[in-house]
Amino acid sequence: MIKFRVLAAVAAVAALTLSACGGSDSGNSTPNAAPTDRVLHLSFLQDPGQPPDPDIFYAGQGLLLTTNTYEGLLQYKAGTDKPELEPLLATEWTASPDNRVFTFKLREGVTFHDGTPFTSAAVKASFDRRLAVDQGPAYMVKDVESVTTQGDYDVTITLKAPNSAFLDYLACPYGPRMLSPEGLTKNAGSDNAQSYLTNHDLGTGPYVLTAAEVGSRYSLEAYPEYWGTKPYFEKVEIPVITDVSAQQLQFDNGQLAAILHDLPSSAVQSYLDNDAYAHYSLPTMMSNYLYVNPHKGMLTDVNNRKALLQAVNVDELVKQTYFGRGEIAGQLYPANMIADDLATQSLTHDPSVLSGIAGGLPADQKAVTIGYDSSNPDNQLISNLIQTQLAAAGLTAQVQSYPTSQIYEWIGGDGMAAPEVLTLLAWPDAPSPYTWGHISWDPDGGLNYLGCSAPPITAALTRGLETGDAQAFSEAAAAAADTGCWLNVANVNDFVVAQPWLKGVEEAHTVTNPNSLRLAALSVG
Repeated sequence: MIKFRVLAAVAAVAALTLSACGGSDSGNSTPNAAPTDRVLHLSFLQDPGQPPDPDIFYAGQGLLLTTNTYEGLLQYKAGTDKPELEPLLATEWTASPDNRVFTFKLREGVTFHDGTPFTSAAVKASFDRRLAVDQGPAYMVKDVESVTTQGDYDVTITLKAPNSAFLDYLACPYGPRMLSPEGLTKNAGSDNAQSYLTNHDLGTGPYVLTAAEVGSRYSLEAYPEYWGTKPYFEKVEIPVITDVSAQQLQFDNGQLAAILHDLPSSAVQSYLDNDAYAHYSLPTMMSNYLYVNPHKGMLTDVNNRKALLQAVNVDELVKQTYFGRGEIAGQLYPANMIADDLATQSLTHDPSVLSGIAGGLPADQKAVTIGYDSSNPDNQLISNLIQTQLAAAGLTAQVQSYPTSQIYEWIGGDGMAAPEVLTLLAWPDAPSPYTWGHISWDPDGGLNYLGCSAPPITAALTRGLETGDAQAFSEAAAAAADTGCWLNVANVNDFVVAQPWLKGVEEAHTVTNPNSLRLAALSVG
């Protein structure tokens, strides 16, 4: 696998809100009144930061665009708390016993937004294009040996080696999307149509991208020839609004239909207590992780790392930060990924262990820095709470914020530029445990920020990738826990508040797609 999307920090940056207003003057809408013009007004708290090109986009803010304009062969069911595959542009599929050969029967009667019919030729063209662009999500097709078409509506994909995660790749929000072969050829330019897809799309989804003005606004329109259920909302307007307080005020005034995620803790309780609005705590695969640096000071000793983790009062962190939208994590993997009795965390809260160690350390060995992504107020709160807990156990702890770009720079380094402890919100690319274990715990993983690993982790993950054996993935988690480098603090839901007239929120939410909704499932009532 190649360069990975750095999920945690980018995800923490993201904060989307759905909004709607009756008529074109959004400033004069009536609180709690449903829109009458079938225009859904959305807002991005920050610009997506990457073009809505499905072979490039690998972040959090902006997932709403790519998942509503493009479609893949498979997807995960919406409205469930566990990932469950279902047909999308493929209506049937089979996998060989060795997870190397996959066959698909394609949906007929589908057209791309440029009018090109969807056929098996598009599968090969789309896979080839992802490899040619060679950005973060390219690893999902890197091991494809061949794409063979059998007429217009049958295709066989053969891999170079067994991969039990391949169907997960095809269905996940960052997986291969189908693009119009004719559109790719016509708009290829010198960069495989990358320039064209910064402000156009070549997908089959229910919506067409009609504007992408970086830092300013994005917009969608319903595709009139869409093969599936036609969306209720005919247009979607998404300005970039960088003030979260202004978004909350507009929601309270009835100008916004919903706030989808990343409400600060201070706002969650107020909405839980207010019967004027609907609220939802929707299951995701997001988790808040604590990373421990094995390369610095007292933490070069595995027993010291484990003692530090034992000194963290997880119950207190979750109660003060994620009430109403999260719970204490019982497994090292993210939520809803592996059976409840596997990969369990068994760390007992006991600050006395760290106190005993700290009492024998020289002063310079007692100092630790707790880092967090500067864009995430919840992780700032968690870091402050951990600071207090570690100080009570005898360490001199300070809290430091770091920009996302700086956190990226630690990956693949020696850990000396990074803090001793790091807190981040993260989610996996796809539901297969391999997609989390490899990128987080392997030495070449794209989310292994602080460079911790061990050979038993890699061996167990390799076995799991070939066979899909859940026990192998559980063994990988146990080996990761033995390093003392990771603690899953909380499983975090998408906390959504909505006006009472916005219908279909739960049905539009997918456990694998955080911070986003399937807009075609929304309506008014």
